[in-house]
Amino acid sequence: MNREMKKLSLALIGLLCSGPLPAAESRSYLFSYFVGNGEDGLHLAWSTNGYNWDSLNHGRSLLTPVVGESKLMRDPSLLQAPDNKEFHLVWTTAWKGKTIGYAHSKDLVHWSEQKAVPVMADQSGAENCWAPELFYDKAKRQYLIFWASTVKHPGSTNGESGHRLYYVTTRDFQTFAPARSFFDPGFSVIDGTMVEHGGRFYLIFKDERERPAPRKDLRLAQSTSAEGPWEQVSEPFTRTWVEGPTPLQIGDETFVYFDCYRDKHYGALKSEDLQHWEDVTSRLSMPSGIRHGTALEVSAEILKALRAAQP
Repeated sequence: MNREMKKLSLALIGLLCSGPLPAAESRSYLFSYFVGNGEDGLHLAWSTNGYNWDSLNHGRSLLTPVVGESKLMRDPSLLQAPDNKEFHLVWTTAWKGKTIGYAHSKDLVHWSEQKAVPVMADQSGAENCWAPELFYDKAKRQYLIFWASTVKHPGSTNGESGHRLYYVTTRDFQTFAPARSFFDPGFSVIDGTMVEHGGRFYLIFKDERERPAPRKDLRLAQSTSAEGPWEQVSEPFTRTWVEGPTPLQIGDETFVYFDCYRDKHYGALKSEDLQHWEDVTSRLSMPSGIRHGTALEVSAEILKALRAAQP
């Protein structure tokens, strides 16, 4: 075999081993996630159907955390800007603290300098900032970042106060409005995420109540505005002992993925109306060790470039 034939054969073998790249017209999806305690940073998985997810970069981190109280990167929330020119990322930096992490990227390979944003610095008694989530409000042309915090008042206990959702708004990720209450149903809630459907906004959250018996399931609340107020809190639409929900629109169906953290696997439901749900967990294939993240649709070109960049 001559030298040119050898080069062609090796190239074909490499392409086959890496799997087929998505066609330009196909749908492409990314899933941001963390593993372990979030020490090594951002992980990404990809899919073309929402059921079968494979890790990028051979399962290794694409961005190492360097900011925040504990320099962790848990619960990474990834969102593409409405002009598709940039991706924004926020994450949990520590179990205890008043900051969240932020970085941006044009290609998900090269990243900006990371920032620790002190979103709860002015809130006396704030103990933590868990699972920040990004959402773009088209009506007001601004981003919302919302998360769960316990704010202990004099004489209170975790059982009495628990977690509530707070938020800030920003247009440029340079200046942020003061933190305000986002969702307080009168009991402890964490892991909020949002989806727009049929002209309404749906807040998906974890019921974190411990008494009289642990709930640990997912529920919905509704609003006509991305900033609330939130009403019509639903009954649970998932099994118990799940957390970290993230929605993904695929055609006419909304998928909601969630971490079945006690059983150490992911679950998923899908719905056309956010009222009637089909469990599709048995059809789901996710990377090993995947934890709380976000799912989003991207162009086939973005995914192709990401796959080509992996070593």
